[in-house]
Amino acid sequence: MATTAPVPPVAHPVDEVPPVRQLAAFGLQHVLAMYAGAVAVPLIVGGAMKLSAADLAYLITADLLVCGIATLVQCVGFWRFGVRLPVMQGCTFAAVSPMVLIGTTGGGLPAIYGSVIVAGLAIVLLAPVFGRLLRFFPPLVTGTVILIIGVSLLPVAGDWVAGGAGAADFGEPGNLALAAFVLVVVVGVQRFAPVFLSRIAVLIGIAAGLAAAVPFGFTDFGGVADAGWVGISTPFHFGAPVFEASAVVSMLVVALVSMTETTGDFIAVGELTGRKAEPRSLADGLRADGLSTVLGGVFNTFPYTAYAQNVGLVGMTRVRSRWVVAAAGGILVLLGLLPKLGAVVAAIPAPVLGGAGLVMFGTVAASGLRTLARVDFRGNHNLTVVAVSVAVGVLPVGVPAVYEKFPDWFQTVMNSGISAGCVTAIALNLLFNHLPARAGSAGAEPGGLTGGGDEHAVQKPREEVV
Repeated sequence: MATTAPVPPVAHPVDEVPPVRQLAAFGLQHVLAMYAGAVAVPLIVGGAMKLSAADLAYLITADLLVCGIATLVQCVGFWRFGVRLPVMQGCTFAAVSPMVLIGTTGGGLPAIYGSVIVAGLAIVLLAPVFGRLLRFFPPLVTGTVILIIGVSLLPVAGDWVAGGAGAADFGEPGNLALAAFVLVVVVGVQRFAPVFLSRIAVLIGIAAGLAAAVPFGFTDFGGVADAGWVGISTPFHFGAPVFEASAVVSMLVVALVSMTETTGDFIAVGELTGRKAEPRSLADGLRADGLSTVLGGVFNTFPYTAYAQNVGLVGMTRVRSRWVVAAAGGILVLLGLLPKLGAVVAAIPAPVLGGAGLVMFGTVAASGLRTLARVDFRGNHNLTVVAVSVAVGVLPVGVPAVYEKFPDWFQTVMNSGISAGCVTAIALNLLFNHLPARAGSAGAEPGGLTGGGDEHAVQKPREEVV
């Protein structure tokens, strides 16, 4: 009798390797989506410390190099390091204020790097603990967190649309017109172009925006001529690390905030790709974050985390391969080793990035709403959980100075809308859906637990949406 050959297993979309030309195009798209955010942290910290132009350039190339290495570790993975999902890595903005304070009060860059190394080691050690907390992230919490991530990023895109925070021409109609042109191109390509082109709609929009910007004088390529061809970051370029107790403590608080944000990003990417984060993969991803942060302290840069900007790009393009983002990591390594290439990318006007950012960041928020559509809001307090969490998460985004009278550690946690909203959503879900309810209270069920927050309740079919 003839025997049929075994059918080879079909690779999960996350593990598929696209053709080289698609890898390059999709990867470049991810780089352009996060580049402005990636270089912002060294620019802000170095500018506050009044570093020279040469030192600022060194910080940026070092940052891009370690961004690329961190992304490769996260996407490709080795042993128990790396979440193995399409996740871009970049410097966390949660560390900016503490690092500026450390750097300008006498400690300088060596004290910053000493605290960063300790924070990275702490993340590696705490990763398994965070991995076991995944059960506190049902769709009620994850949907809320993803929604907050998207809403928190929209003001960033707004600044870009207007010309970039602090720009002399901020808010000029020409900036908004250029951003609107890019937005129209991105939407048009998604709607009318063939499937392959629709998946690089952001890249096409940015290219079209750059082409339109050149004749109108929006671009300045002067930095390209000044940049060197090759630049290699050497360990401890600014001196041996110094371990100051106050600096280490503040950076440990940042580490906890960063882990919370990264957990939300991993869960969001897992939802978008169909490979949900599990306790082990979450711990592996956080462990890679810690390793990258240690590398940052050694190679003259800062703490690393998953970049929410690129979560929106995954959802918008529906390209789920982690090898695409690994290719983006390779491009970042090249940009870190070849400063001239980095200068070319840096010359892209902020409004061009803003037009694309509006689509990407809005996609993140819409993905959160899609996750929340699976949640049952009848006869329970789930609507309160979402409402209060979103309000707390958006508060520091809408009113950045709201917590400036509070202690530094409190500001570190609450000034990040993502971490503030995430902590609030977890706490309220525990309060309403896990703690015993009073007899006769709203949401009380036989057995003493409120309904709607556990994994069974959120999956119940609904006939109406409240």
